[in-house]
Amino acid sequence: MSAVPAMKPAMKPAKPRQTPDSEWANDDDRWQAVTSRDARADGAFFYAVRTTGVFCRPSCASRLPRRENIEFFAGADDARAAGYRECKRCRPGGLPRELEIVRRACAALDADPQERLTLAQLGEAVHLSPFHLQRLFKRVLGVSPRQYQAARRGAVLRDALGEGADVTRASADAGFGSSSRLYHSVPGELGMAPSAYRRKGAGLTIHYAATPTPIGFVLIAATEKGICRIAFGDDAATLTAALTADFANAQCIEDKAAVAPFAAQIDAYLHGRRERFDLPLDIAATAFQQRVWDALQRIPYGETRSYSQIAETLGAPRAVRAVASACASNPVALAIPCHRVVQKGGSLAGYRWGLERKAALLDGEARASRTAQDGAKGPKSTRSTSRRANTPETAT
Repeated sequence: MSAVPAMKPAMKPAKPRQTPDSEWANDDDRWQAVTSRDARADGAFFYAVRTTGVFCRPSCASRLPRRENIEFFAGADDARAAGYRECKRCRPGGLPRELEIVRRACAALDADPQERLTLAQLGEAVHLSPFHLQRLFKRVLGVSPRQYQAARRGAVLRDALGEGADVTRASADAGFGSSSRLYHSVPGELGMAPSAYRRKGAGLTIHYAATPTPIGFVLIAATEKGICRIAFGDDAATLTAALTADFANAQCIEDKAAVAPFAAQIDAYLHGRRERFDLPLDIAATAFQQRVWDALQRIPYGETRSYSQIAETLGAPRAVRAVASACASNPVALAIPCHRVVQKGGSLAGYRWGLERKAALLDGEARASRTAQDGAKGPKSTRSTSRRANTPETAT
């Protein structure tokens, strides 16, 4: 495979981060969202009809107006200031009915973290059958009510431990019925044992090293359990300072030998010699973040997916912003390939480590994929040397 074109370690300042709202950045895109009644656009903008004096959400089920009779507004207050009144059908001034139901369900779950509401009890509280509530809750938030309760208990526990409460009292306040349940459930939420979290990482040892690559410096940090950070930057000092600030009470030791095997995998990937990573990870994630990160790791090498496609894969098509947030919070570049997520039209969205790096990573994967496919088609190719030999060429 051909190597990724070399880039100077010193990168230009990244362009402003874009958001999924830019899918409806112009009136043509907004009109398309209105004609398709795209619920994902609800809240991103509103449209008003001059002939009726009413403004609506993009997903409103009312009769579609003529294009020449509508105008768009960024917010409901803007539409009101222009003299329009709210549509009584889609209620653009408040939450849509589905979101209101989920909001009330969340409020019931948040009221008392110690109480474990069953799906039947929650459905009774919001006047909806358990079956429909489960589907609606997951479609809107991307997680089930049970997963939401677990995440809330984890948040209460984190706050209590962070304020210095002892583990027994914090676990009781968070609704964990026993110490065995606490230690079985919580490490996935906290990324470490509760006692270690209470000490804000004190007692942990993190080995790290920063090294130059074709796209700038990369810092790799690992605990005894696995990689806890892979970050790109313009210089090693800034990356190291960020690591020591985030793990203030851990013992951070610069140790190139300890992370050398991991660095070798990253170097091979950046030079087109490796498509997959075999890296043990030690990272904390919410239930939704974990689902997003798992979906990212299933994106094939050399291919991309949009935020919308990831949300649909999760069965939560409205959770586009939540998907973007999960991508932005990814602490291990490349190992979780958030660089393979782009905007719906194919343009590059925000990337935690800079859009230029994102473009270089995608370009390198596309080049390596094409080289592998071209080699497989040639008369002297040996299919056993290319894992991509039978894979169709993908768009860049």
